[in-house]
Amino acid sequence: MNRRSFNLALLAGAAGAGPWHAASAQAGMTPLFNGRDLDGFDKLGSANWRVENGVLVADRGNGLLVTRRAYGDFQMVAEFWVDTATNSGIFIRCTDPNTITATNAYEVNIWDERPEQNYGTGAIVGVAAVNPMPRAGGRWNTFDITARGDRFTVILNGQKTVDGARDGKHASGRIALQHGDGVKDAAGVANDRGVVRFRKVEIRTL
Repeated sequence: MNRRSFNLALLAGAAGAGPWHAASAQAGMTPLFNGRDLDGFDKLGSANWRVENGVLVADRGNGLLVTRRAYGDFQMVAEFWVDTATNSGIFIRCTDPNTITATNAYEVNIWDERPEQNYGTGAIVGVAAVNPMPRAGGRWNTFDITARGDRFTVILNGQKTVDGARDGKHASGRIALQHGDGVKDAAGVANDRGVVRFRKVEIRTL
């Protein structure tokens, strides 16, 4: 998508709204992203995270933006835009903020072209599969994620993709936004391109 098309997409948005600003946070929700800079996050890995037009953006590298605070029980809402090839996701309850994987955290996935589609977009990797997998590429989307005790619910654009899945491995931890490696090419090199944008990320503790 070229810059002019992206600006038009921002104006259109998921429901006719422009770039998000902190003042638009829902009642009872606290912004994790302030709409201006990366304050409140630590960078992990090589992803080129920055803020453009009030939107968090990454389109190169393999890495995460990690909150400086841990969360246990919470509801989180995030608006995001990805290419169909983008490997992204939101890691929750990350128990080691220096090494984040789907085994020491829960990965709420955003990846339309994931080879194993059951754990692609809308799934929690290794915990709750989706079938059929919804697709998020090429438009603004909204995740509504709830973690309460050992139960998890994920709603993507109003569709419940994870409905009360249970797993008790991780009770609390950081939250991390991902731009990751995609499917490997014929030479075995992972595709780290594909853009991800977040324009609203907010949370309330439960």
